Amino acid sequence: MKNIYYLLFLLPVLTCGAQEVQNQSDYTALKESIEKSMNYLASDALEGRKTGTAGLEKAAVYIETFFKNNAVNPFFETYRDSFNIKRLIGYNIVGYLEGQDPKLKNEFVILGGHYDHIGSAKAVNGDTVANGANDDASGTVAVMEWAKYFAETKSNKRSILFTLYDAEEMGLKGSDHLAKRLKDLKIDLYTMINFEMIGVPRAEGEIAAYVTGYKKSNMAEKLNSYAKEELIGFLPQAKAYNLFKRSDNYPFYNAFKVPAQAISTFDFTNFDYYHHVDDEVEALDFEHMTTFINKMIPALEGMINSETKEFKLHE
Repeated sequence: MKNIYYLLFLLPVLTCGAQEVQNQSDYTALKESIEKSMNYLASDALEGRKTGTAGLEKAAVYIETFFKNNAVNPFFETYRDSFNIKRLIGYNIVGYLEGQDPKLKNEFVILGGHYDHIGSAKAVNGDTVANGANDDASGTVAVMEWAKYFAETKSNKRSILFTLYDAEEMGLKGSDHLAKRLKDLKIDLYTMINFEMIGVPRAEGEIAAYVTGYKKSNMAEKLNSYAKEELIGFLPQAKAYNLFKRSDNYPFYNAFKVPAQAISTFDFTNFDYYHHVDDEVEALDFEHMTTFINKMIPALEGMINSETKEFKLHE
């Protein structure tokens, strides 16, 4: 009898230990996947991913292949949402997972980031390739990993669009095109979150990330409640520089008048290589990226699965 009681006591301990091992295994796999995608998208072979170039095309194919291999469907006939900028052809990449709830699947959540960059910048030691690792391969890869997660778990009651934008660096051209196209289709958009420059951590003691347009909605408050920790906060410089209007969330806010904001960990003190040739993977922190992407999952699940639209505009 004593042995039976001992085993009953030990079983939860063993189960907990197995779960910790499994979680560590998942974390390691996620980190490896992030590193693989980052190392490709921010490599010299893509020549800075400027709109209309062969490097941008390579990035688009990589993202499309990632979506296809992870059972993320195209929303349109193909993954590409194409548009013209004078003589150039740009294309957003749009992945789609239908919601699992028969009613809530008619509502959409958009997760986005831009996969283009500026191509080249002032030479440093002979290097002119502006790789755009933090800006915004980091946000692109985060969206890709969340697409993979939700495709595997099927834990989304609402439908999700995973949107990677072209021509952000030319003035939000890609996101503006897609927002208008989706508005014409009359989709029921609940909310949109854009992820911009999440490749480096903030200083110890600072909240992990901030949301632009902080006071425009209760987005930060609700995400933190879903995550059960303070992940998202306010950055005074974001307001001072009006970052709310300077990223791919803004066209969706304009078109739909719903909470559409950007989340970033770049705070003007922790990264010196904005539009610089040294914005390379070596300058990023993959432990931080992996942790942040992981911690955002319960926040995103709470948003995607709430029975009502709990995000509200304050104006």
